[in-house]
Amino acid sequence: MELLSQHAAFGGSQRFYRHDSREIGLPMRFALFLPPRPRALLVYLAGLTCSEETFTMKAGAQQMAAELGLALLMPDTSPRGANIPGEAESWDFGLAASFYLDATEPPWNRHWRMESYLLEELLPRVGAEFGLAALPLGLFGHSMGGHGALTLALRHPGRFGSVSAFAPVCAPTQCPWGRKAFAGYLGADERAWAAHDASLLMRVQPRPPYPGGILIDQGLADKFLAEQLRPELFEAACAAVGQPLTLRRHEGYDHGYYFVASFVDDHLQHHAHQLLG
Repeated sequence: MELLSQHAAFGGSQRFYRHDSREIGLPMRFALFLPPRPRALLVYLAGLTCSEETFTMKAGAQQMAAELGLALLMPDTSPRGANIPGEAESWDFGLAASFYLDATEPPWNRHWRMESYLLEELLPRVGAEFGLAALPLGLFGHSMGGHGALTLALRHPGRFGSVSAFAPVCAPTQCPWGRKAFAGYLGADERAWAAHDASLLMRVQPRPPYPGGILIDQGLADKFLAEQLRPELFEAACAAVGQPLTLRRHEGYDHGYYFVASFVDDHLQHHAHQLLG
């Protein structure tokens, strides 16, 4: 791993790294906040157009994370440098728009392997390199990253002890963002899409996967709420299987990082409670 920069923060260290990825086949970047005494590790997945720097620099999470003993891992949102034709033609597909899955359609399937990268490579390597492997593990994210947090938590039972999301894409098979991404990455057969839709995944759970509860915050002034995010569908899916869900709807808040920063401490405390008691 190549250390790009490090900065003292709240008694800990905010660091930025680059490394060669086996799963992606390209260099990848990530940010890591190490508190003075790490007690748990939280992975944060950012949204469309974002990078490993977005949450790290805009959310203001480090102070509360240091107080609670939460290490924060912020990966980039997609491969970069693949030079695939069309990868930068739109802001909601390709670069910074991985949807945190393993693509099966060429040419994307060569490098767009974010699920395997996160679960099989980055987390084990970070755990080993920084002495975090034995710590309890939580997952959260925003928008596309909220989708990633919910789906990965449901697709890998037992891997994460807690999950939460800010304004997640809750039903990607039923919104323009998701349908565009799934058609491009997974192909035209919509039967394959259901395995990456949090609302559909929740409905087939044999029992509540997170009995301690899932936390979602959603701004009611979010311009993407009605067409793209559809939290009511995830809410109904949780009710159908008895999954405890706290879905907080906030008047006046939009989709951006002022919203995320306003409630990030609540999410950190949610994870600390779930992971550490």
